[in-house]
Amino acid sequence: MTAVALTIAGSDPSGGAGLQADLKTFHQHGVYGMSVVTLLTVQNTQTVDAVRVLEPQFVTAQLDAVLRDIPPAAAKTGALGSAAIIEAVAERAASFSFPLVVDPVMISKHGAPLIDEDAAEVLRGRLLPRAYLVTPNQPEAAALAGFEIDDLAAMERAAQAIAQVGPANVLVKGGRLAEGADDVLFAEGQLHWFRGERIETTSTHGTGCVFAAAITARLAKGDDLVSAVRGAKDFVTAAIRSAPALGHGLGPVNLHAAPPHA
Repeated sequence: MTAVALTIAGSDPSGGAGLQADLKTFHQHGVYGMSVVTLLTVQNTQTVDAVRVLEPQFVTAQLDAVLRDIPPAAAKTGALGSAAIIEAVAERAASFSFPLVVDPVMISKHGAPLIDEDAAEVLRGRLLPRAYLVTPNQPEAAALAGFEIDDLAAMERAAQAIAQVGPANVLVKGGRLAEGADDVLFAEGQLHWFRGERIETTSTHGTGCVFAAAITARLAKGDDLVSAVRGAKDFVTAAIRSAPALGHGLGPVNLHAAPPHA
């Protein structure tokens, strides 16, 4: 049978992040991809000039349409844009029979907030408890855990603290620490480290989207969580290492990279 995955995310017209990157990642993993659009952006590798958030009812209408016709084996969320959309997605997620990977998309690579505090509270209180896995980057994990993260031990504490909010599993990404690019997964009471090399490059646009999408694709194909995270990390590393140097800012990664064992 064909594995199916769903992304609930915003649009990036430059193609390196958002639902466009998610769908490319699904396809590269041999997974049929579907998308529910939450917001539109005017952006490229250099700037984000405008964001238009869709009406929550239109988002849920898209979601209901695909779910009743082609049920996915796994799904992910990306940029949701508003408290109302997060609430609407969380309400639907209560009845999901498949794993939901939540990429919180709270804080940009430049440290700017991407959702307001009301939306962040709905994310913490309503969506995270419905998540099979949440994948915060370092500043997002700090915001969710309530303390600064400046070393590997703090990453472990943050993963455990976020798990207390309700998500079944937590993956804290450490690519922004001063050294290395190590990630830690807290799952079923156990900590699992995924070591990574730091690659000096400006081609990092959409890496969070791609990582979460690769995990989602691998879950849809039947991988266990630890294997899915390990394979997704290897894919993202290969995609960064072979990035095509497109654009004049933070360029996209290579979404033609070969997924390991996919």
